[in-house]
Amino acid sequence: MLIKNEYKPRMLPKQPKAKKPVSTNGRIALVLGGLALAFTALVCRGVYLQTTQHEFLKNQGDQRFVRTITLPASRGTITDRNGATLALSAPTESLYAVPSGMDVQPTGEQLEQLSALIGVSVETIEKRLARKEKDFIYLKRQLSKETADKVAALGIKGLAFQQESKRHYPMGNLFAHVIGFTNIDGKGQEGLELALEDDLSGENGAKVVLRDNKGNIVDSLDSPRNRDPKNGHDMVMSLDQRIQTLAYDELNKAVDYHRAKSGTAIVLDAQTGEILALVNSPAYDPNEPGKADSQQRRNRAVTDMIEPGSAMKPFAIAKALDSGKVNVHTRLNTHPYKIGPATVRDTHVYPSLDVRGIMQKSSNVGTSKLSAMFQPKEMYDFYQSLGVGQRMHSGFPGETPGLLRKWQNWKPIEQATMSFGYGLQLSLLQLARAYTSLTNDGEILPVSFEKQVAAPKGQRVMKPETARAVREIMVAVTEKGGTGTMGAVDGFDVGAKTGTARKLVNGRYASDKHVATFIGFAPADKPRVIVAVTVDEPTANGYYGGVVAGPVFKNIMGGSLNILGVSPTKPLKNVPVQTAFKN
Repeated sequence: MLIKNEYKPRMLPKQPKAKKPVSTNGRIALVLGGLALAFTALVCRGVYLQTTQHEFLKNQGDQRFVRTITLPASRGTITDRNGATLALSAPTESLYAVPSGMDVQPTGEQLEQLSALIGVSVETIEKRLARKEKDFIYLKRQLSKETADKVAALGIKGLAFQQESKRHYPMGNLFAHVIGFTNIDGKGQEGLELALEDDLSGENGAKVVLRDNKGNIVDSLDSPRNRDPKNGHDMVMSLDQRIQTLAYDELNKAVDYHRAKSGTAIVLDAQTGEILALVNSPAYDPNEPGKADSQQRRNRAVTDMIEPGSAMKPFAIAKALDSGKVNVHTRLNTHPYKIGPATVRDTHVYPSLDVRGIMQKSSNVGTSKLSAMFQPKEMYDFYQSLGVGQRMHSGFPGETPGLLRKWQNWKPIEQATMSFGYGLQLSLLQLARAYTSLTNDGEILPVSFEKQVAAPKGQRVMKPETARAVREIMVAVTEKGGTGTMGAVDGFDVGAKTGTARKLVNGRYASDKHVATFIGFAPADKPRVIVAVTVDEPTANGYYGGVVAGPVFKNIMGGSLNILGVSPTKPLKNVPVQTAFKN
């Protein structure tokens, strides 16, 4: 019999293992281990930043707080030969902002007040202040001390001032064309300011400073970049403010009276070539050059070419005398005559004239015949030696070399017309310089805008006796019967020459456009001063050189001799001065 066993033993549930209790010391160790790891990471990061990234971080910090500010060098002062100040630099304040550090923006009222003070629109100021990435931005440069004080009184946070220099021209437009002007950064733009830039500018210094986030300087730092500024050199010009004033006034009177397009006058020291005065009309104020156009700013005496007309005749005569082909008593047939299809004639018909008469009557026929005594190359070389077609190297920017075509291309009629000032071109300063060959006994002098310690060495272009002979016969031009009597100066023998040239317009000589010229020297026996005057396109009260430019020459020459203390060389007539224009 089978026994059925349905009994199954009861299984007890599995008991979980008891957890090992964690002690307080274990927790502390865990936390400390974590802190140690974090500290180790920070130390490693610090070491990394201080080694590998040190220069980068230093530069980034410096960009935010360290600045190298410019210490502007003082631009050299320009004075005339007697010490009168023509150009100087004065300290001024420039307003700037630090947009990145402006936590509080100025109020609308403050912006309106600031705009009114500095002359910048509110919209422009707001746009500049909105550039938060900028640590430095100009709002207005070169403010006066009074304006800067008023701006500071507004109390706008984030605005500061930087000192700069501003160029001033105390004489205004009197010396504008000679001295020129600088831009807002103090760099020469025209005239002697540009020509003498290297001497005048000096070298700016530098100073490393620490600024706060408002842009204020809080400390100066020692740095190899620190250096003191080197001021520019002061320059003493050959110009004489007294003679310049005289020339400027007389020229402007003539330009107004004759309703001319423009005018130019130059005064040279006849023995040194120094430029004592150089003026143009119209002029402009170099303190505000932006208000003048290019025509007003042009120094016509140096940059413009003219055909000098009869003012060239003394040189054709000098060439003939110097060669020995003629003497002052040689007489020539001066009836009109033909060269090819062209006719050479004078204003009046003179059957014959001696060399003195050719000068006195300004005979085209006479000078053309004297020029014809030479081969083209001989005359070309002579004109070149006088500086025609050659730069003077006066140092003035934009100086023209003039125009003298190659002699191989000359036609006989062109050689003739050059003898009386047509077919060649030169500036008025070149013409005045050429006359130094007559006043300096045959040696042409370099011209100079700077005061000379000693007379420079000249270059001989003719014999001394030739120059003296030409000076003597040129006196006849200002005496009775000459074309230049309106340029005579009481008490002095004046050697001079008139010139009246038609202007070349679109390849043809205009019958209604002229350049009136008068140039000469005094005293004739031992010249002290050369004066050259041109009046361009006179449209009223005459157009001849003797009538238009002669009175200007007379007053400038007489006044210059008086200023320089030159004693009269002959008895005074005590006749009141008369001019061709009204005061």
